[in-house]
Amino acid sequence: MAVEVGVARETAPGERRVALTPETCRKLVKAGATVRMESGAGASAGFPDSDYTDAGAQVVDDGHRALASADIVACVQAPDAVRLSQMKEGAVLVGLLQPDADASRAAEMQARKLVVFPLERLPRTTRAQAMDVLSSQAGMAGYKAVLIAAQLAPRFFPMLTTAAGTIRPSRVLIVGAGVAGLQAVATAKRLGAQVEGFDVRPETREQIESLGGKFLDLGVSAAGEGGYARQLTDEERAEQQ
Repeated sequence: MAVEVGVARETAPGERRVALTPETCRKLVKAGATVRMESGAGASAGFPDSDYTDAGAQVVDDGHRALASADIVACVQAPDAVRLSQMKEGAVLVGLLQPDADASRAAEMQARKLVVFPLERLPRTTRAQAMDVLSSQAGMAGYKAVLIAAQLAPRFFPMLTTAAGTIRPSRVLIVGAGVAGLQAVATAKRLGAQVEGFDVRPETREQIESLGGKFLDLGVSAAGEGGYARQLTDEERAEQQ
């Protein structure tokens, strides 16, 4: 019996992403799965219903039909109470679920005996790299953040030389050199700004400088295990500020 995969439209305000692209649907269908997409689920991400139909997915009129018999439900953000009530007991739910953010939602997931896979909790290991959703989303966030900053800034990012004089480039400080921060450094540099980057992990100096930024060294080191930063002590936090 074929595994059924269901995807409904995202309900979070402003959310335009979709859990499955037509390309992914095609791979699932080829593997023998039945994929049901709610009509319009991918529209905001640039994927019309026809793309999913061409990929072999079934496009249904509403979210209930997409989720009611699904063995696996894929989502971007955690479903609301209505969506959860439409899933069958024991279904597998995969997405950026943040179960600790809403106790009532977590209780509803437990009551419906859902098997929940919060992708934001995947460990940073080599074997898990193929399932790493945070890095791609963080990279886009860093890129978009700089574009928004450039739009709202009271002056131009690059140096401009005109007949009326020379405009000096903006100075940009990026706090944190994770995936989002490094993407922000690269984007601000490409826009012509003078970029400085700061992180409590000394090993990020080389990464920031490789992108054309200047490392801001405040003498605070808080490198932790697995590439993460540990929590700062009160003294270190005061020194940083």
